[in-house]
Amino acid sequence: MTNSTITAPKGFLLAGVKCGIKKSGKEDLGLIVCPAGAKAAAVFTTNKITSAAVQVSRKHVKGDTIYAVVVNSGNANACTGQKGINNAVKMCAETASHIVVDPHQVLVASTGIIGEQMPIKNVIAGIADAVGELSVSATAGMNFTKAIMTTDTKAKLAYRRIEISGKQVTIAGTAKGAGMIGPNMATTLCFITTDIAITKKFLSKALTSAIGESLNKLTVDGHQSTNDTAIILASGLAGNPPIASPSSEYEKFIEALVDLCQDLARQMALDAEGATKMFKVVIKGAARQSEAAKAARAIANYDLVKCAVHGGDPNWGRIICAVGSSGVKLDLRKMSCKLDDLAVFKNGSPTNFDRHKASKIVSQVSHTITVDLGVGKYTDFCYGCDLSKGYVTINAEYHT
Repeated sequence: MTNSTITAPKGFLLAGVKCGIKKSGKEDLGLIVCPAGAKAAAVFTTNKITSAAVQVSRKHVKGDTIYAVVVNSGNANACTGQKGINNAVKMCAETASHIVVDPHQVLVASTGIIGEQMPIKNVIAGIADAVGELSVSATAGMNFTKAIMTTDTKAKLAYRRIEISGKQVTIAGTAKGAGMIGPNMATTLCFITTDIAITKKFLSKALTSAIGESLNKLTVDGHQSTNDTAIILASGLAGNPPIASPSSEYEKFIEALVDLCQDLARQMALDAEGATKMFKVVIKGAARQSEAAKAARAIANYDLVKCAVHGGDPNWGRIICAVGSSGVKLDLRKMSCKLDDLAVFKNGSPTNFDRHKASKIVSQVSHTITVDLGVGKYTDFCYGCDLSKGYVTINAEYHT
């Protein structure tokens, strides 16, 4: 069986262990180590309030080489003052001491409850345990994925293999996230490994492009986290000539990376808090690219649309209403709306559509809503999910 975890690319060791951060007793500390060193790039939340891990990793990722990433779940280490910063630094330093590198060559990420101090003694013990468990096995990769999960019910994994300059290149990714998702620059926690040889500059450009076309197109509840982080590590061990300029091979890498990240985004939508369905919103005919993006997100975030999807109700009126309230330029006389390929609204008026068929479409695990604004040539999309009683229950009881 193919190893689809992030141990699949050459040059990475992983571990996931239990160190007592989570009251549930589940895995809560993960470690990625690249013994030969990796080029690294990252994107972070643009929330004005950021976790200690984000603040520390923003500085560390500027370095030429990264050897490890230490991650915890169950505690966000956000709004924890200087003590929180000190603890994030300690996590890097402790990891670095075990693998004998500089602390600035280690990245850190956290997720969980905001406003509680990290149980740093547990974490330090957990890092030692994780170092002892490091492995290239798929089991180690899966343990890492388990260790980054919070309210997720399923592991999110994606894997792609391409040929670059006659060499086989592997890309693998994992992500966590089920709620507090309405990102801008990153989404919850996402870790991608690859063995491609590439410069830091072009790796960073590739990641920014991929996140922009995938995870940034996902909204669960329109809320941006304090901890959003996406990190990519490239070991360079595939043996291809290093990518250092625009080329067809670079475009091939970006295409595979976008595809992988879109796969992760769809998995996240289907495992969103309380979700039973996901949908994709496609906007066409917008006056500007920014307005296409704005309208798509407005529909995906519209609670009445999300509730209708949950109930399998083809209520296209709520979709049109969401677009109208977004403030984008539109021409109602030319507007149209489709549920998958079924036209339900055209040129400002409802069509004589089969309501039973429409309900079946909306009741699917996944469907596409397409709206043409009728005023231009620009298009964009957004992923969303339904809104259920489960979402309210999870978030009403999250802290306890």
